[in-house]
Amino acid sequence: MSLAPAMRFLRYLNPAARVSLAAALLACTVALHPSIALAQVWPQKALRLVVPFTPGGVTDAIARMSAEWLTARLGQPVVVDNRPGANGAIAAEYVMHASPDGYTLLTASLPQMAILPQMTRTPYDPVRDFAPVLIVGSNVLALAVNDMVPSRDLKTLLAHARENPGKVSYGSAGSGTVSHLTLALLLARAGVQMEHVPYKGGGPALADVLAGHIPMYFGNLAEVLPHAASPRVRVIAVSGERRAASMPGVPTVAEQGFPGFRTNTWNGIAAPARTPTAIIDRIARELDIATRDAGFVARLEAIGVDPVGGTPAAFSRTLEADIRLWSEAIKASGARVE
Repeated sequence: MSLAPAMRFLRYLNPAARVSLAAALLACTVALHPSIALAQVWPQKALRLVVPFTPGGVTDAIARMSAEWLTARLGQPVVVDNRPGANGAIAAEYVMHASPDGYTLLTASLPQMAILPQMTRTPYDPVRDFAPVLIVGSNVLALAVNDMVPSRDLKTLLAHARENPGKVSYGSAGSGTVSHLTLALLLARAGVQMEHVPYKGGGPALADVLAGHIPMYFGNLAEVLPHAASPRVRVIAVSGERRAASMPGVPTVAEQGFPGFRTNTWNGIAAPARTPTAIIDRIARELDIATRDAGFVARLEAIGVDPVGGTPAAFSRTLEADIRLWSEAIKASGARVE
């Protein structure tokens, strides 16, 4: 509804009538378009960005970068609130029950949204209970193999495992983690069996690969990258659709005989369901600008993360596709939450 004709008419009225009519027009606009009206005055106070993990690590770093950016763009403080526990479920439940007014947001991670709800009963539904805003960044996994393993590429590694059934093992950051499920999915598609050795985190698993205690670990690129030049390990594959910019010489799994194979992790922003669309779109627009800003992108790449950006609709499509993908991986692995 355009107010221009009515606003032009106001100049012919006396001051008292002008004020009364202007107030009535404003009330009509708010009644007819509450979401637009809300977005025009939002935000009026500090925002809370809830992080499902402790300070430190990639998810927390992305959250703090996003909070700094939004603080500058929205003109209100964005406070990072770390609420770890239950593999991210505590933070998700907190945000799910928050008022859908745009002032409480969740740093949503792929494991929390696409994997955990398929492995155990969670107090939230990732599709029903949240409004996707935008994926800020994603990172692929890299397959690090101890130098004592007689394999220089994925094909020979799988052949070695096939020729030595039950004698080749791999480490992971824990049962049901992305590192576990990625290799389990690959092995299922290749028809190869290996022994799974779960660790309590990626750090210990990678340390044992470096020490020669286990042959391999398919870990977060940010974890593996600092050791890529070590003579004790070789990085023979990455899990993304494209080669990693930081490791351009390492081929993808798809390039090595598995067309269409891809896994990655991502971190984005979600809001409680029923948050006004205009507010969701405003946050998404501001963060999309960040993912194309040279300084912001450089900070992401420094921790092994590729910028994503896009729209709420794109985030929704990615989540739906990843729920299907990781369902296949979970079935292949037989994983259960520890």
